[in-house]
Amino acid sequence: MISSSFGSARMGVGRFAVHAAIACAFASCIPAGAAVDVNGYAFDDVSKVAGKELKLNGAGMRTKFVVKVYAAGLYVPEKKTTLAEILQQDGPRRITLLMARDISSDDFGKAFMDGLRDNVDQAEKAKIVSQVGKFGEVFAMLDGLRKGDVLHIDWLPTKGTQVELNGKKLIENVPDITFYNAILRLWLGDKPVDGALKRALLGQAR
Repeated sequence: MISSSFGSARMGVGRFAVHAAIACAFASCIPAGAAVDVNGYAFDDVSKVAGKELKLNGAGMRTKFVVKVYAAGLYVPEKKTTLAEILQQDGPRRITLLMARDISSDDFGKAFMDGLRDNVDQAEKAKIVSQVGKFGEVFAMLDGLRKGDVLHIDWLPTKGTQVELNGKKLIENVPDITFYNAILRLWLGDKPVDGALKRALLGQAR
């Protein structure tokens, strides 16, 4: 979270000094790697994945009937504003979810399958049916996700899709990039789970 503190100005300090301090706080004086705040959930400007520093493309809050579900951040090699441009990039990628409420494994699984149905065509789904099954089996074994949990969904070019919950690997070495791209479409596809979140992840709004 970016925070700035200013001591009370002494008598005799001119307007120029005050304006300079404010400009500094919101521009060049912000330290590199400072976090972006999304309703109290912080995302670093960079994240290291597979030995590469990825940039925060955007971050936002997933809400459902005004209830905050999770904050999400998208990390990519270079910032882009469209899904097509993001999919064309080589190198690792990361989606980070910071849970804002508890969600059952059944609800999480249903949201995942509904997102695939709405954003992935039949031919593409046929190619990744085994990966989808593996993903579903792993999350079915969990009690669910809890408020405060941190979920990373990574693409590692030499290994595949990797999913990590609170530092523990749940899924790794799922090799097909088609599967990871399908996951991205849950948030960035034509019918995303949350339109405002899509715009935020694409850096179009926050």
